[in-house]
Amino acid sequence: MWNYIVIIIIVAIDQLTKWIVDKQMVLYERIPVIENFFYITSHRNKGAAWGILQGQMWFFYIVTVAVIIFVLYYMQKHARDHVLLGISLSLILAGAVGNFIDRVFRQEVVDFFDFILFGYDYPIFNVADSSLVVGVILMLIYTLFEERFKGEAKE
Repeated sequence: MWNYIVIIIIVAIDQLTKWIVDKQMVLYERIPVIENFFYITSHRNKGAAWGILQGQMWFFYIVTVAVIIFVLYYMQKHARDHVLLGISLSLILAGAVGNFIDRVFRQEVVDFFDFILFGYDYPIFNVADSSLVVGVILMLIYTLFEERFKGEAKE
């Protein structure tokens, strides 16, 4: 049950922040938070990460629906007894749903976190993207240590 509360909270934060950026900023407007490091930049993306597959909305609809169904199934079947697995799947699902909402209702994804790391202007992203990345990293950690986690659960 707590997994779904996490998903709802992250999707709500994601959609609220995107709504604020969409309503309060002009497209491509850039607000410095930490000069030469972090900006809030109003950006739109009709593709995936790093702008790949621009305009392929039907592809994203199909893939996202498949991911959502798979993650929900897997969460129900396997994540009940494994907290880390549940958290990682919740974050992945929240990120997928957050960006799916944008694609369905806006036909593009609102991005706004803009970082410059060691002179590299990292692609602009949003809360849903962050949730997906953290979820995948936690899933990798869970996968690497799965046998240990299963052993601890049996004790």
